[in-house]
Amino acid sequence: MSGRHLSTHRAYRDAVRPREGETSFRVGVEQTDLLVVAEKDLQAEVAAFVTEVRGELKNWIMFHPEFAESLDPLEVSGDAPGMVRAMAENAALCGVGPMAAVAGAVAQAVGERFATQSPNILVENGGDTYLRSTRERVVALLAEPESGAMLGLRLEAGAFPAAVCASSATIGHSLSLGSGDLVAVRAHDARLADAAATALCNLLQNKGDIDKVLKEAERLAAHGLQGVFAQLGQTMAAWGEIELVALD
Repeated sequence: MSGRHLSTHRAYRDAVRPREGETSFRVGVEQTDLLVVAEKDLQAEVAAFVTEVRGELKNWIMFHPEFAESLDPLEVSGDAPGMVRAMAENAALCGVGPMAAVAGAVAQAVGERFATQSPNILVENGGDTYLRSTRERVVALLAEPESGAMLGLRLEAGAFPAAVCASSATIGHSLSLGSGDLVAVRAHDARLADAAATALCNLLQNKGDIDKVLKEAERLAAHGLQGVFAQLGQTMAAWGEIELVALD
């Protein structure tokens, strides 16, 4: 596969199938584009909340522009908004800049905010997903967009909250300093999963780097990383709590 998959129509979302008693809706606020599956239509409420969260982040960046620009870990002061502190702390664990955790941070903020109104809620933010669920779920792994998602990651009932976040040098708009087609990370915390996916994909320059990725995943397990799936060309590897299933 060559080049990036840059379609503004996120075709992979067409395969999302809400369960009985659930509905799906899309929320777009500036650069944030969410797909939400919930037990009720919360589109207006989620949009208002995302606007508030983005406002806090933009205000912080206005006075601390290095937060948006740095590719290396940054310390932030104790008076920073909670999401800003969480992004910085989890990114530092992974050795990357705080914005590496932004998509997961927004997804988790939405999932946590509306969990009482919808105990079953899935928030997908550009390939980074945060889920709260009372039943088993399967999250698709989009390794080859042109052919569709052929693999899925099974999340067993009782495993939630859960996050599955991905980074790629060939799919989507996210910045990667590596060459991997896909690194997907499972964790309870979406901020950690998002930052770790970026860090691990940065390590993946060639097939020989797969072992480096798995070794770093083991190190990050002490901080909450539960599993990783990595792909470069036809070479694939998985470590930890990763149960792959074939998708139709």
